[in-house]
Amino acid sequence: MTEAARGRAAGVIATVAVVGAVAAGIYVLGSPSEERVLKLDDRRTADLTTLAGAVDIFWTRHQRLPESLDELRSEPVGRLELQDPSSGRAYEYRALAERSYEVCAVFERDSAARDSPARADGLWAHGPGRQCFTREPRTLER
Repeated sequence: MTEAARGRAAGVIATVAVVGAVAAGIYVLGSPSEERVLKLDDRRTADLTTLAGAVDIFWTRHQRLPESLDELRSEPVGRLELQDPSSGRAYEYRALAERSYEVCAVFERDSAARDSPARADGLWAHGPGRQCFTREPRTLER
C-alpha cells in the first residue's frame, strides 16, 4: 500500500470515527432541538414554582387568594414570569375555594420519562399537554 493510499484510509477511518462519535452523542444526549424542548419544560416548572411562592406571599399579606394574575403582578413579590416562554400565552391561574387554587401550563414532554426538577420533588410531575395543579397557600413566617 502506498503512503497516499494509507493517508486516504486513515482519513476515511478518522471521518467514520468522528461521525460515529457524533451519532452516539446525539443518541445518548438527545438532539439539540429535544434538549431545547426539555429546557422549556424545566422553565415552565420553575415559573409555576415561583408563581406558587408569590401566591404564598400574597396569602400571608392579605389572608386571601389573589383574584387574578394581574392582581398578583401588582404586589411586590419579586420577578414573576407569567407567560409561557415558547408560546407567550399567559399561564392559567384561578382560585377554586377560599384556600385552594389552580395553576395550569402546557408541557411538551412527560416529566416521569427523564430526570427533571418536576420529577425530583413530585409536586409538579406532569405529562405532555395542558396540565393543571391544585395547591393550597402557605402562610409564611415573617
